[in-house]
Amino acid sequence: MNNQSNSLKNRINHNVGYVLMSIMTLMVINVTWQVLSRYVFQSPSSFTDELARFLLIWLGMLGAAYVAGHNEHLAIDILPSKLTGKAKNNLMIFIHIIIIAFSVPVMIFGGSNLVYITYMLGQKSTTLQIPLAYVYTIIPISGVLILIYQLSDIKLLLHQNPKS
Repeated sequence: MNNQSNSLKNRINHNVGYVLMSIMTLMVINVTWQVLSRYVFQSPSSFTDELARFLLIWLGMLGAAYVAGHNEHLAIDILPSKLTGKAKNNLMIFIHIIIIAFSVPVMIFGGSNLVYITYMLGQKSTTLQIPLAYVYTIIPISGVLILIYQLSDIKLLLHQNPKS
């Protein structure tokens, strides 16, 4: 069962990695076009600034979920590096629970509420005229990914048998 859970986590990481690479590629193409249109063709593109901003939001939020899935997020590791065995295992479970306690109310529920409100108000972006709800959708998506990663890590830690 642990291998199945770890396999799911690896598949999600793999797919999220490809989405992140695609977003980054799109950003590079978009910003390159902005520079070319502004300085070479002397006719700046009107949509590229807004698109770059939205892609950066998606890159940042999805990137945060991705590094959480690899346990490479920012952390102060003074205490975990000093502990061993069961104490370290328990501390790591507690840390994962704290991350869940943040991501569920703030990212999943708060982000979903933001998406709902902007959708109901019909707010659209200035230049691209796309609903801002689509842009903000990445917040609850990232929250759900973080939740899956943290639950997977807790399950793995619970099935380990560290010595004292």
